[in-house]
Amino acid sequence: MKLKQILATIAISAITALGVIWGYGKFIKPNYEGSNGQQSTLPSNYKYAGFENEAATPPGSVDFTQSAQAAIPAVVHIRTKTNAKQITNSTPRSNPYSDFFGDDDLFNQLFGGGRGYVPEQRASGSGVIISADGYIVTNNHVVADADVVTVSLSNKKTYTAKVIGRDPAYDLAVIKVDASNLPYLLYGNSDNVKIGQWVLAIGYPLNLEATVTAGIISAKARTLGLNKQKAGATAVESYLQTDAAVNQGNSGGALIDTDGKLIGINSAIASPTGYYSGYSYAIPVNITKKVVDDLIKYGTVQRAYLGVSYVDAGDLTPEEKKKIELPSEITGIYVNEAVPDGGAYAAGIRKGDIIKSINNTNLQSGAEMQEQISRFKPGDKINVVYVRNNKEISTTVTLKNKAGNLSMVKQADAMDKLGADLSTLDEKRAKEYGVNGGVVVRKIKDGALNDQTRMKDSFVIIKVDDKDVKSTDDLNKAIADKKTVTLSGFYPGYDGLYDYQVDLDGN
Repeated sequence: MKLKQILATIAISAITALGVIWGYGKFIKPNYEGSNGQQSTLPSNYKYAGFENEAATPPGSVDFTQSAQAAIPAVVHIRTKTNAKQITNSTPRSNPYSDFFGDDDLFNQLFGGGRGYVPEQRASGSGVIISADGYIVTNNHVVADADVVTVSLSNKKTYTAKVIGRDPAYDLAVIKVDASNLPYLLYGNSDNVKIGQWVLAIGYPLNLEATVTAGIISAKARTLGLNKQKAGATAVESYLQTDAAVNQGNSGGALIDTDGKLIGINSAIASPTGYYSGYSYAIPVNITKKVVDDLIKYGTVQRAYLGVSYVDAGDLTPEEKKKIELPSEITGIYVNEAVPDGGAYAAGIRKGDIIKSINNTNLQSGAEMQEQISRFKPGDKINVVYVRNNKEISTTVTLKNKAGNLSMVKQADAMDKLGADLSTLDEKRAKEYGVNGGVVVRKIKDGALNDQTRMKDSFVIIKVDDKDVKSTDDLNKAIADKKTVTLSGFYPGYDGLYDYQVDLDGN
């Protein structure tokens, strides 16, 4: 009898073990079918690091060697060069004493018409290869305003990169090199990141070679206000905070988990000295994926808006709540205003409501809400739960763009960015002026030129950041991926060249 029981127990154990093995292979074992355009096969850098071998790391141990070995080949060193520029922002003037002195340059030197000079600038940062054909994600502040972008791999191969698109609101940019079969990092899931879990930061700090540091996730959904300096109220910040050592040059590099998957883009440090002092911050990969896809596909981010202004009530003192007439017992995301043409207003959300969740994700702060909204595009529908008069209400909100409609956002052309009517200088006029071509500013309207410069109608643009422009198409291409530009040209009938520096982000 006992023998039968023993045999039955062994049989049941064997069947259970086989079932567990089958279930693991069927449902749990990671497959490497990438999202957001990543290839479905496991990249060679992961195979080389031994990730195909499930027994490579003993269960329960913490070992970073595989992760580092897989990630280092896919993290690149980015070097940028910004050409020297001559700058002036003066209006055209003729020299009233030229009949006496015959020297406009001397007059300008004596009476303030001279041209300033900004020397050539060089900088460096890091980036992460996200596809075998050469797409690389980095920070906007790494490549902004660069005239030349050079990418070096860990194996010393070097490429010249093209900026595909940038967005200062997220501090993200996409660049591309002309190459194939490159190692790249697989996307992880930053939603699943837990406080206390191990992570690695990889980059090229202080112009050193590829450097790996380890730490833990110490907080999520952090805001620092850094992007607001560049993008104003449209800035999005919901950082992963870690104590992995990060320094200047790490910007744009990878934050990975112990599986070697990308969970964030290292972007900032909190430091009184400019060097690592304990905490660093990374943009979650679930935000990064959406921005990267949009920049590659559209050249600009398809930004969706809920259509509310809000207050993080939990961060306010009783005195601050009283000052803005907010009930003292209120916590959470308090709606200050629902814009009449916004999606939230159309769905019934009003001032005084408290937003609790989006698509079943509970929200504790505005940063968490921004992180959720940033994953969608205009026209997408989301479920929002809010509280009014102590009662939870669920509603469906159709997100809109900044203009308050459902249209996809187009990349702005030169006329939109500069705020002017422009036309290509015709060949006859170009010969008269002794130039090869240019763009005529026919009418300055509301916009960057009117707000930031003293440029006048009829100005002829012949250079952008010292690069020749001969047509409106040239001008569009020259300013497409720029945050600030210097427009150089002349006024017909006046002597000399004039430069105007313009912030295309309007900040």
